[in-house]
Amino acid sequence: MNTPPITPALIAKHGLSSDEYQKILTILGREPSYEELGVFSVMWSEHCSYKNSRPLLRQFPTTGKNVLVKAGEENAGVLDIGNGWAVAFKIESHNHPSAIEPFQGAATGVGGIIRDIFTMGARPAFLLDSLRFGSIEGDTLAARANRRLFAGVVAGISHYGNCMGVPTIGGEVYFDKSYEGNPLVNAFCLGVLRHEQIARGAAKGIGNPIFYVGAETGRDGLAGAAFASRELTEESKADRPAVQVGDPFREKLLLEACLELLESGCVAGIQDMGAAGLTCSTCETASRGGTGVEVDLNLVPKRSNDLTPYELLLSESQERMLVIVQKGEEATVQKIFEKWELPYALIGHVTDDGKMRIRAGSTVVVDVPARALADEAPLYEREAAPWTAPALLDLKTVPVADVIMALHQLFAHPSIASKQWAWRQYDYMVQTGTVVPPGSDAAVFHLREADKFLAATTDCNAIYCHLDPREGAKAAVAEATRNLACSGAMPLGVTDNLNFGNPYKPENFFQLRAAVEGISEGCRAFDIPVTGGNVSLYNESQHGAIDPTPTIAMVGIIEKKEQITTQHFKNPGDVIYLLGELGEELGGSHYLLVVHQRKEGLPPRVDFAKEKALQNQLLSLIKSGLVQSAHDCSEGGLAVALAESCFARAQQDSKALLGATIDLGTTGLRPDVALFNESQGRILFSARPENATAIEATLQAAKLPFQRLGIVTTAEEIVIQLNGEKYQWMTRNLHHTWSTAIPHMMQG
Repeated sequence: MNTPPITPALIAKHGLSSDEYQKILTILGREPSYEELGVFSVMWSEHCSYKNSRPLLRQFPTTGKNVLVKAGEENAGVLDIGNGWAVAFKIESHNHPSAIEPFQGAATGVGGIIRDIFTMGARPAFLLDSLRFGSIEGDTLAARANRRLFAGVVAGISHYGNCMGVPTIGGEVYFDKSYEGNPLVNAFCLGVLRHEQIARGAAKGIGNPIFYVGAETGRDGLAGAAFASRELTEESKADRPAVQVGDPFREKLLLEACLELLESGCVAGIQDMGAAGLTCSTCETASRGGTGVEVDLNLVPKRSNDLTPYELLLSESQERMLVIVQKGEEATVQKIFEKWELPYALIGHVTDDGKMRIRAGSTVVVDVPARALADEAPLYEREAAPWTAPALLDLKTVPVADVIMALHQLFAHPSIASKQWAWRQYDYMVQTGTVVPPGSDAAVFHLREADKFLAATTDCNAIYCHLDPREGAKAAVAEATRNLACSGAMPLGVTDNLNFGNPYKPENFFQLRAAVEGISEGCRAFDIPVTGGNVSLYNESQHGAIDPTPTIAMVGIIEKKEQITTQHFKNPGDVIYLLGELGEELGGSHYLLVVHQRKEGLPPRVDFAKEKALQNQLLSLIKSGLVQSAHDCSEGGLAVALAESCFARAQQDSKALLGATIDLGTTGLRPDVALFNESQGRILFSARPENATAIEATLQAAKLPFQRLGIVTTAEEIVIQLNGEKYQWMTRNLHHTWSTAIPHMMQG
């Protein structure tokens, strides 16, 4: 077996610093083998070890009365939802693979997050996604490339989820030049299980056999974890072997086999082979179990007999699991695997020496302490650049736009336009549990097994984070809780996906640190545990780093079915209210970006005490049956929220369009500031006219800011009175702009 000599160049190629290599020498007491260098490379990469971010993540609140499995303990966190039922959920990124091969990159991202969930013993219930791309407008080379990426990613997500029979019920899509060449593909999955069904990824029981089950190992995905831990360059385009290839039909069989296997009671531990493949699953299970493992690579099912030990260890071929079985139950395991027609093999056993020992027949190729490999990567506190808050926006430098045209411009921008082009490709009704489909503030799903209604959302305004990463991260948490409140839900937990640039660059590390501080502050303010998540660094292309994008995925629970609330107006004559102040913060707004091509100013500030008070009051009104619809004011401000409420119900039926007539009074604000500012803590809601007196008395008693704006109308016209002026739009025209913007761009 010919292997290259260990040289400084080879060490550097594996992404290890000279200091890290010296630490490896200290751990082993000798020079590593070529295979050992490879396993240290992937396990000590940022993707697996979080060596540049783990110290920061300790700030997150991870405990709470509903937490059954904490962040970092297993593949996904688990929360109690009552009556002996629980949910496991997590979000993960597949950014770099999707940049190189969008269809397979996105598809295998979905496959990986689904495996994280059923590895916990949970049956996957639904998916969400959070996507970011460069501009798709125009006929430039960049725009055409971004359209190809967008189309490929959406096709990959829909292909894998649809084939698995797991609905994609919501998410978000944004477009900005900062993502040119480095799209973000963050996939979320939630599964349901009984408390007693929680599975653990630990190699328990000395002498217990270790089974490999699932797809045969190939060369796809080689060193994918290391690939995800460096910047994308022109050379990366030739790195296609680092992109995995998925088979959702094989994963469906694997899911059913694993859940049946766990139900049989013969499993001592289980772990999916995700990032770093067989290497990660063996050393992590041994480290968690306080044991060792011994595996023979000659027994691993392969697609090709010429695969080397190095390739077998680092391959990230999809749809594979490592299962530690109770000794004496081998026949039960084999029967289940054969029933589901899955390749499998008994490849090793649990040992008592704490070592990850890998053989190729009689030759030992890896012999390292499992804990050192899995949990003792060096940790770093990188240099953070000094930071100065952006200057307040000088309105004198911003011409007052024609607000009639400006609203059309906002709805024509793909970040605000309807995302139906994407989600119509997803089978969001499979399993018939989707109660509120994509298109409202949060998706709502009925977990039939537990008879519980869950709301879920993904949120992040990266413009805010670009201008002020801490405030932007706080705003992401606040918007997620508002979206849940507008759906009638109380938050249960958060999983986050931290998408940032190269942490070795001080300005990027500052952004990461500030965002973590902001998320931590927000979660503590709302008393919401962080159940886990993902850190994706090195998101840079030849164009530079992406805007910092700390995506928040949040899950909430709705007490009763009748409390489920959506954003669209229901009936003509209903009264329209604004809960919160009218606001005037235009810095960092989409209006400023879209209409004036400026990404600047101080983004809106977040006051968590006010947010909690407003959201709790809205939930109280919803529980009292007084609210017909609720919609948070976010990108595009009040005018966009009002129009969306008029035609949200019309995503499938344009005849369902409604109108609205509101009066904002005399504000002293410029019309563009009043209509398009993005101040936080604002919710637009509607109610039946007979409930208006009770609502207003309740809000006055609570001393919360609110304004009775006007009424929902049958006329397909939106009328806004402001400072004695009248502004009018035909709802049908706005709806046409909103609904056709992305389809027209994708035809370009």
